[in-house]
Amino acid sequence: MQDKPKLLDVVATLVPIPMERLALIENTYRHLKDLRRGMVGTIIEVYEEGRSSEGIEQENFYLVEFTDLEGNEYAIVNLRAEEILILHYDPTDF
Repeated sequence: MQDKPKLLDVVATLVPIPMERLALIENTYRHLKDLRRGMVGTIIEVYEEGRSSEGIEQENFYLVEFTDLEGNEYAIVNLRAEEILILHYDPTDF
């Protein structure tokens, strides 16, 4: 079972994310059709699960920021837990 994603986790996309779901920041990347599987980003906001005012169970969403190799932000998107994989750099993180 995967850990629950949290703020500032580094994650990779498990599926392609269609352009329609992206909030692009940089015009340089507008030619993209999607964010490919395996793109790496950082969780910058966590929208916790719970119940809506109507009593409907809600799932978690994670606002993920994607940057290029120079650190320039180029896309932001809300992703569900099943669309991301938490990346670990240290074996003691588990």
